Amino acid sequence: MARIKLAFPDDAFCFETRMPVRITDINGANHLGNDALISMLSEARAQFLVSYGLQEAGKDGTGIIVTDLATMYQSESFFPEMLRFEVGVMDFNKYGGDFVFRVTKAESGQPVALAKYGFVFFNYQRKEVVPMPESFRSRFA
Repeated sequence: MARIKLAFPDDAFCFETRMPVRITDINGANHLGNDALISMLSEARAQFLVSYGLQEAGKDGTGIIVTDLATMYQSESFFPEMLRFEVGVMDFNKYGGDFVFRVTKAESGQPVALAKYGFVFFNYQRKEVVPMPESFRSRFA
């Protein structure tokens, strides 16, 4: 079975936030569930965008839509650990790029996961992919 390998340069990350592992994030194996981690990645992405004064969707109906997700788990995490989420953007193309994430235990720095979300800009009113706004590209490229 093929395994994915993710690696990102340290300078890919331009934002960080912290979130606790909640008791409701724990699965039957008594550690952070993959579904909870993906929700936490989405929260980190939203906080990243807000910190740069950006919205998930604009008044013209154009927003960001996730096209794919890759996650490489590196260690377990448990309630009530505090996790550090580093976020960046890279690998731009005409329509989007990748949000990249590095998740570590805030206290020890132990790696928990690396992840990337592919994204494109999408006009929800017209139901079509649209080119990346220059204002977004110039801010991060």
